[in-house]
Parts: sequence; structure tokens; C-alpha cells
Amino acid sequence: MAVDATQPYDDQNVFAKILRGEIPCRKVHEDEWSLAFHDINPQAPTHILVIPKGAYVCWDDFSAKASEAEIAGFVRAVGQVAREAGLVAPGYRLLANAGTDSHQEVPHLHVHLFAGRPLGPMLAR
Repeated sequence: MAVDATQPYDDQNVFAKILRGEIPCRKVHEDEWSLAFHDINPQAPTHILVIPKGAYVCWDDFSAKASEAEIAGFVRAVGQVAREAGLVAPGYRLLANAGTDSHQEVPHLHVHLFAGRPLGPMLAR
């Protein structure tokens, strides 16, 4: 079910539970601002999710309310995860869905990092 990104943050969402340690994940990176882990339903050979530790519904919410330190830390973490996974040379794709038209499924900002094969055109035609 797609998320209405204009609604308040729901602290019972699956990523909030992962951040609290209530649900396990296959962690690949963690720092003060972010957590990165393997997607449980990968859509590419490499499919990593990077989430901020703060309570943000989507990119709009994050960009409007997060501190400069949170924004910088999160964006740097996405790049660090890609570098540490060896994805820069072969290439990778970032995707952040926001709201119902994009089919956002979890009401916590997350960036998908896809890699490991040629990914084709950006949008299905």
C-alpha cells in the first residue's frame, strides 16, 4: 500500500523498528546519522537501503526539517556505502520514492541503492 507522504511520521513503521533493534537487518553501514542494510526483497543483485536515523517520512520532510548536519551526514553515508561496496566504477542507481504516485511503501525516508547488473532505462515505458 502506497504511503501518503504528507501524513505525520508513524513510529511503528518497519524502519523505525529496525532502528530500535526490534527487527533484525543485514547491516552494511552505521554511523551517527544513518543506517544501511540489505533489502529483504532485492530488485537487483545489490540492493541496499540507506535510512536516516531521524524520524522523517520522505525526502520532502527530511529536506525541510533535518539539520544541516543530518542532511550532510546522510548524503555522505549514501556515497560511502556505494564506495565501500565497490559500486562506483561499474555504476549504481539511487532511488528515493515520496508519496503515493511514486509507490512509497514505508513511511520513513529511505534511499534504494541498486547495482550489480545493467539496470536499463530509468523508468519503465
